[in-house]
Amino acid sequence: MISVHYTGAAAALGDLSGFRQDFYQCVTARADALFELADAALCAEGPVTSLVELSLEPEHRRGHGSLYEGLNKGGIDIDRFRNVVARQQVPRGDDGRIMLAIDISHWLRPDANTSPDRLFCHTYARGRGQARMIPGWPYSFVAALEPGRTSWTALLDVVRPSDDHTDMAATQLRTVVDALITAGHRREGDPEIWIIGDSGYDGPRLAFLLADLPVRVLVRLRSDRVLAFPAPPRQPGARGRSARHGARFAFSDPVGCQNSALGC
Repeated sequence: MISVHYTGAAAALGDLSGFRQDFYQCVTARADALFELADAALCAEGPVTSLVELSLEPEHRRGHGSLYEGLNKGGIDIDRFRNVVARQQVPRGDDGRIMLAIDISHWLRPDANTSPDRLFCHTYARGRGQARMIPGWPYSFVAALEPGRTSWTALLDVVRPSDDHTDMAATQLRTVVDALITAGHRREGDPEIWIIGDSGYDGPRLAFLLADLPVRVLVRLRSDRVLAFPAPPRQPGARGRSARHGARFAFSDPVGCQNSALGC
């Protein structure tokens, strides 16, 4: 498949061929088995439901025994592979800016009682108040976004997060931004990189942890958040402790929002 930020099919196929060779060099053990397994997973028609089905794909030219051997005894140099991904062409906005989105997706595994490192994943149902916590594996993805109305994204990194999403996100984003700068995608004088996240991230803390990087943090605020204006000046002769905050700004209050100096 060819993304919209490629200028032609020939260039895309050339980049894909080079990427495949670099990926093969990152496999440290059972390289052929893991490489063909990756091909089978990408070329399979429909969702992959079992490993045995992957061994039947034309791209997997080995027996199903080598598939399990590759998974049990194979190895991938993750740090080297991150650098390979960072060297690929990265989509940009109309002003040449790199836009990175971070989000968490859950792989629910409620019946896998013997699977290690499962966490309770917060899942939403259709009705209000119907959210449930289901055991599974959460994964944090960082992707470079393309401009305009498109569903194409360039996945740059994925890790399995801990409970503290914001601190983990800062560490992951720092790794990705450093790799992009090292690869030459962002130079001195270029627009700052945008970091885009949903309301599950603590925007001020994320901005504090990434303050030394050339980034701007854009995080959606929850509809039930309440902000406070600066405290008014203390009046002469006033007694008691000084006010810590000024007027309240509640997102859920449309009247207060319209009358506020901030607007909606």
